[in-house]
Amino acid sequence: MKSSLALPFGAALLASALAGCGQTGPLYMPNPPARPAPVVVDQPAQPVPSNNASTPAPYR
Repeated sequence: MKSSLALPFGAALLASALAGCGQTGPLYMPNPPARPAPVVVDQPAQPVPSNNASTPAPYR
């Protein structure tokens, strides 16, 4: 009686081992995620010093 149960259990074990995880198609390594682009903060333009005569010289 033991040998009559061993064959179906062995076949079921073999079938489940061959089924694997269920992934269809070829196995592959996914590409790593792309790095995000660096954030560039625009700085406001610095005022250009002028030689305007109406501006007083700094006091020392």
